[in-house]
Amino acid sequence: MGKQEQLEILNALDVAKTQLYHFTAIIIAGMGFFTDAYDLFCISLITKLLGRIYYHVDGSPTPGSLPPNVSAAVNGVAFCGTLTGQLFFGWLGDKLGRRKVYCVTLGLMILCSLASGLSFGRTPTGVMATLCFFRFWLGFGIGGDYPLSATIMSEYANKKTRGAFIAAVFAMQGFGILTGGVVTLTISGAFKDKFKAPSYSVDPAGSTVPQADYVWRLILMFGAIPAAMTFYSRMRMPETARYTALVAKNAERAAQDMARVLQVDMEEQGRKIIAPAIAADDTKNYGLFTKAFLRRHGGHLLGTTTTWFVLDIAFYSQNLFQKDIFSAVGWIPSAASMSALEELFRISKAQTLIALCGAVPGYWFTVALIDVIGRFWIQMMGFFFMTVFMLGLAVPYGHWTAPGNRIGFVVLYGLTFFFANFGPNSTTFIVPAEIFPARVRSTCHGISAAAGKAGAIVGSFGFLYAAQSQDKAKADWGYPAGIGVRNSLFVLAACNGLGLLFTLLVPESKGKSLEEISGEREEEEDDPAAPTAIAPAILSS
Repeated sequence: MGKQEQLEILNALDVAKTQLYHFTAIIIAGMGFFTDAYDLFCISLITKLLGRIYYHVDGSPTPGSLPPNVSAAVNGVAFCGTLTGQLFFGWLGDKLGRRKVYCVTLGLMILCSLASGLSFGRTPTGVMATLCFFRFWLGFGIGGDYPLSATIMSEYANKKTRGAFIAAVFAMQGFGILTGGVVTLTISGAFKDKFKAPSYSVDPAGSTVPQADYVWRLILMFGAIPAAMTFYSRMRMPETARYTALVAKNAERAAQDMARVLQVDMEEQGRKIIAPAIAADDTKNYGLFTKAFLRRHGGHLLGTTTTWFVLDIAFYSQNLFQKDIFSAVGWIPSAASMSALEELFRISKAQTLIALCGAVPGYWFTVALIDVIGRFWIQMMGFFFMTVFMLGLAVPYGHWTAPGNRIGFVVLYGLTFFFANFGPNSTTFIVPAEIFPARVRSTCHGISAAAGKAGAIVGSFGFLYAAQSQDKAKADWGYPAGIGVRNSLFVLAACNGLGLLFTLLVPESKGKSLEEISGEREEEEDDPAAPTAIAPAILSS
């Protein structure tokens, strides 16, 4: 027997009916993404508070703010850790198995979320340095969650609803962003009401109460709770049958794991079918750095990395610095007119509204329609409308910043989030988990995701530079307020346009088995045709 028999047994997974275990896997993997999003995006809510607590200068006419280099480090260091973790754990997931390293990533997230809230130091610089240290390792754990969660869900799912299952895991990111806003809103509101403080313009010394230092710590530490809730469940997850059969070559364990997932007795038949296949010639199992991989999947990897890179430049710029955008258009009053906790309350309120009305619905539109419309067209549509709405904000920017038109700005801005999530922010996560062979699937997803985080780093530092350019332009040349934001919107629109172009390199995977998409079936085209009744026989056992 050749590999074809080995692949045919995996049809049992492809055609299996949706079962309780599928939803359990979505919750277990999805809770990791919930935590990922909460931890990555909650930092943007508290940066202004950190500036007012640690960098206030007595007698200054304006509230304190983080120095540009500190702000860049606090916002961007987790992305550096995430990029590193995606590459490392993606590779490790293919070498050791998905399950073995899955709990390590979650453990890192729990410990570093708690440690971030306990950041210490005798000086402001010391506190920020400690915070950045723990945020890096938090990002490292988050990075591992990307390739492992996507790969595990894709290998558990049937081909009919695989896209919806992976999208549902990723959609938990929307709830994580929303929860970040709600938790910040709740904590800041409670402290704001209990420890009332005047605006900075009325009393600079008293506008930031000492208790504000507890607020940002509690917000960061909350991220450990959802991760801890699913740690035990992750430890009990079995290895995916596809990895065991196609990579580890363990016939008995593959049959056992498939039986656990499909809830049918196939252990004995699994041994009969898989064992001979494992002994078959394996010389065609090409690796990542080979001409065969380059010929078959080089264009695909280029497509997944470039689209994720340009998408994250736009997506993370919008998320991390939306508070600055809202301030620039006057939706949030100036810092001097509020106390520190009041400012945090208003920022979190704005982010919660955008997440609730724009981000979260977009994720679930993808879940509902991805196996109907397909990955390719959803990604094309998302990039197209993101480009249109970004230009719609940038071209008439003066119109949107005028009093009376700011609600229109917020609506268009929210629509860019909707089509990011009902578009490339979801599909760039899904497709790399489907189109590459099992032996390099986690690695290739990690590479694609790392390219995305490189884009996030570019976006976070780039937007900071644009904001500094705006301040300098106003000071030196008298340019109108908001010119840096307007130029940034043009750049983000261009990034989305490039994403539209590079999407042409990404194949459609709707309705196909993983082995058919990745070409693992084609590798054995020269072998005699295998019996086609194997999978139905297994399912009827």
